[in-house]
Amino acid sequence: RGNDMSNQGRIQQAARFVFEERQTRNPFGPIPATFAPRTIDEAYAAQDELHKLLADTYGPLAGYKIALTTRAMQQMVGLNDPVAAGILKKTIHHSPATIPSAEFDHLGIECEIALQLGADLSPDMAPYSRDRVANAVSAAMVAFELIDDRHADYSTLAEQFLTSIVDNVFNAGIVLGTPQIDWQRVDLAAARGELSINGESAGEGHGSDVMGHPLEALVWLANTLAKQGKGLTRGMIVMTGSVVTTKFLKPGDSAMLMVDGLGEAKLKVS
Repeated sequence: RGNDMSNQGRIQQAARFVFEERQTRNPFGPIPATFAPRTIDEAYAAQDELHKLLADTYGPLAGYKIALTTRAMQQMVGLNDPVAAGILKKTIHHSPATIPSAEFDHLGIECEIALQLGADLSPDMAPYSRDRVANAVSAAMVAFELIDDRHADYSTLAEQFLTSIVDNVFNAGIVLGTPQIDWQRVDLAAARGELSINGESAGEGHGSDVMGHPLEALVWLANTLAKQGKGLTRGMIVMTGSVVTTKFLKPGDSAMLMVDGLGEAKLKVS
């Protein structure tokens, strides 16, 4: 029992450390070794604790992002597996959105297909298949993920993988386009996404870049959460992963993402 308690204490301390680092806007860096998470399960447990600490400001958990679902993003940071992080309710914006740069240390955007759930995906019904998760999706939409990496050094991110999980994998919100209820008519794998920044093309990708199909990212998330005894609930938004590598924006920039069949999302940085 003593060991459980000390693990729980370390998990709480790790979450509190990251929370305070974010509050004081310190650059992203390692959690002190005395209470740093030692396993991926501990890192996710500390992330859950961080969500509780952030809830006063940013509201309750309203969905999840899945990061590192594409080869481009995995190669960018030197990792091979996806990771999950929470999206908090008050950080959800709707296109066209104006994002105040003063609220971020180092604002980046990622270009994604977001899925909204019309039914629960509970842990006791796992493992999930693509067909089963598809039945739970009520809408798909174009979305930006807002990230704030606090000037992280990407060359050391692989070593700080567990710290980045505790730190909610840099999620700082999302901007959602119009939900498409008849999303099933769109071939999400073939759908091409194109990002433009200040009217200039800034990258493109396809839904198939995300684990072969955006729904595979949702399968991965539902099954990963189920192993932690957690589920997804109706109404939640799931960000499936970026089809374009992260782009960093400065005040005055505007960005638009268009995805075949799903429309567009727009944001401006003030």
